[in-house]
Amino acid sequence: MSFSSLGLTPAVLRALATLGHDTPTPVQLQAIPLVLAGHDLLAAAQTGTGKTGGFALPVLTNLFPEGAPRHAGRTPRVLVLTPTRELAAQVHDSFKQYGAHVPLRSTTIFGGVGMQPQVDALRRGLDIVIATPGRLIDHMGQRTIDLRDIEVLILDEADRMLDMGFLPALKRVLQALPHKRQTLMFSATFSDEIKQLAAQFLRDPREVSVTPRNTIADTIQHIVHPVDASRKRSLLIDVMAQDSRRQTLVFARTKHGANKLAESLDAAGFKSAAIHGNKSQGARTKALADFKSGRITVLVATDIAARGLDIPQLPVVINFDLPMVAEDYVHRIGRTGRAGETGQAISLVSHDESGLLHDIQRKIKQEIVIQHFEGYVPSGRCASMPARRVRSWVVAAVSVVVAVAVAAVSAAAPASRARIVRIMPNRPAPVPSRASVAIKTRAVVMPVVAVVRVGHRAPELEVFIGVARRPLRHRTDMLTPCN
Repeated sequence: MSFSSLGLTPAVLRALATLGHDTPTPVQLQAIPLVLAGHDLLAAAQTGTGKTGGFALPVLTNLFPEGAPRHAGRTPRVLVLTPTRELAAQVHDSFKQYGAHVPLRSTTIFGGVGMQPQVDALRRGLDIVIATPGRLIDHMGQRTIDLRDIEVLILDEADRMLDMGFLPALKRVLQALPHKRQTLMFSATFSDEIKQLAAQFLRDPREVSVTPRNTIADTIQHIVHPVDASRKRSLLIDVMAQDSRRQTLVFARTKHGANKLAESLDAAGFKSAAIHGNKSQGARTKALADFKSGRITVLVATDIAARGLDIPQLPVVINFDLPMVAEDYVHRIGRTGRAGETGQAISLVSHDESGLLHDIQRKIKQEIVIQHFEGYVPSGRCASMPARRVRSWVVAAVSVVVAVAVAAVSAAAPASRARIVRIMPNRPAPVPSRASVAIKTRAVVMPVVAVVRVGHRAPELEVFIGVARRPLRHRTDMLTPCN
């Protein structure tokens, strides 16, 4: 099916033809007719599937049905809210491209730049405003923006806005909008909190979901290089030296870490720049423009840049630090493997990040290849395989006996409060092996869980009694090789 069959105006179709877009993506195919019909919309689609076109194309068609505005006023009629400045700029660029053949008046409103140019643009009159919540609140407080004629509200990456603490600002903005409006929520993922927000602010919304929650493109290869934390920087340089010409997006956990990493890469001969929240908007814009144009080959970013970076055919994303939240891994690597292209997601993982790696693997439900980079095998030794198997079965048998005994005791003598009993050697093994056994049984009063871990120094036995606040999980350490 082509765009011409979706009811878009000739002016919008002409812009699409100029851009070389002739076939809608799945999310566009489902969303465009619903938006044109005036429905509220709750749409979930993974990054890189054309979400922006899913709302920009029908909105432009409704605003300019005959290539001209329905009515030309000074107050904006469409408000788009985004979590970051980069995403706001990207959405604005898309609107300008799709609206190249209509008299579109639009601007961006975000922090990091002066307010006066934004005030001047608002006074001249606008059709569409793309804003971040914080700066929009500033304009509302100074009465430099009038939202009483907003017909369409679009929340792009709404889940990220919640993650960044924008919920109070969103509620304040929504209170200033007309009750009768069309509201669209587009996001890579939708949490339960987002669905609760949608229930409050959307009227009988239609739902569009082209991919399951937290899924990622199957064209991305996931690779983990285990490494000691102290040697990560050297490993990063050696990994990138394998092909120093390819564009690489590197994610660091902190702003200071991103700066230090960019300096180290510069010193190693890589043209690089850092982008994060403490950088001025001018510096962030320049770094992104230099990266897109190829003037620099490495962009070091914090998670603020995980949304809104539109970089065509980015071959590789490197996680120098794993994200603290597994969902952010999905957004980070969504910069590569777009539009059917292949991509690599490389993660440098130290022992203290093995839990984060486990969470990521459970979230994405895809194979992660563990590759030990020559010269960077992490320190620490495993027990030999036969010895480890013997230990594993012996301690597992003991754990069964202990678990049954504790279950019987807890059933016979109910406790008023849940407690935790741990039985383990005085010197716990710092590196658990892959052999791990969990035995779960339910007593009359409370559940009993016995978890057996086998380390390279001594076996460990842990018996937990009580109801945990979150499910107890046992995981394997995939990072230490066993010879």
